[in-house]
Amino acid sequence: MRRITDVPTIARLDRASHKGDRGRVLLVAGSIGMSGAARLAGWGALRGGAGLVTIAAPEEAQPLIAQDLPCVMTIPLPSRKGAFAATGVNAARAAAADKDAIGIGPGMTRQVGPFLRRLLKDLAPPVVLDADALNLLAEQPDLLDAHHAPRVLTPHPGEAARLLQRKIPGDMKGRLAAAEELADKYRSVVVLKGAGTVVTDGDSYYINHTGNPGMACGGSGDVLTGLITARLAWKMDPLKAAIQAVHVHGRAGDIAVTAVGEASMIATDLVANLPVAMTELTAQPPRNVRRDGSRKRG
Repeated sequence: MRRITDVPTIARLDRASHKGDRGRVLLVAGSIGMSGAARLAGWGALRGGAGLVTIAAPEEAQPLIAQDLPCVMTIPLPSRKGAFAATGVNAARAAAADKDAIGIGPGMTRQVGPFLRRLLKDLAPPVVLDADALNLLAEQPDLLDAHHAPRVLTPHPGEAARLLQRKIPGDMKGRLAAAEELADKYRSVVVLKGAGTVVTDGDSYYINHTGNPGMACGGSGDVLTGLITARLAWKMDPLKAAIQAVHVHGRAGDIAVTAVGEASMIATDLVANLPVAMTELTAQPPRNVRRDGSRKRG
């Protein structure tokens, strides 16, 4: 595989941009007792640059999400025991129809197999799969067969082991081999999380060098899911979008550690520092444009 060492910069917004230009994101996430995962993914998408974010959640979880996220739209879907019910799939597919990218999985629980299978069938937008969506994929390896748009899988080593039905080595050579195998098996971009997160499409790979052990906390991966989905919604190449997001996610953790330390870090610390990390990676304005947007003469 060819190694990528440079992180793509984030394009500056045109001064005439509107919210639709920044991408429309749908997150299908949450369940009763795990609405926090959907909320963190929502914050990740918002701070990751998405112009419009919608979260579809089981009806019991939707009010909690809406209360915490005034900048997103929410859709309550039918539920069974607090998780997505198959009867809600048509509403979810209708919500997905005009979106630029979809993130699926945070806080879903594993009982939503029938719902997820029907949702993914012939789904047009790019999709990010995380958490319980990956666990369901491990149980039903053909789950993605009817979804041919770009997809990004974001497993931690335990989820990767279930997807490959074997143990994932801890050394970088073994992690690279596992990520490549996953990318080939599921025809996806793979983000194998951990110290030195590996991003690959099976032909090229990137090893991330931002981040620290304090990020090993509940909800960190949910923030990353939202962040990757937001970058995809800018209609970027999926591999480049994932590399950008992984770098920014880790950089937010590195900024946060200076204030809260490693042992005290929580996922919302990452959210709080995403704007600085995003700005650091953003391309500079043209030389003939002042900070107030006016053009210099000559």
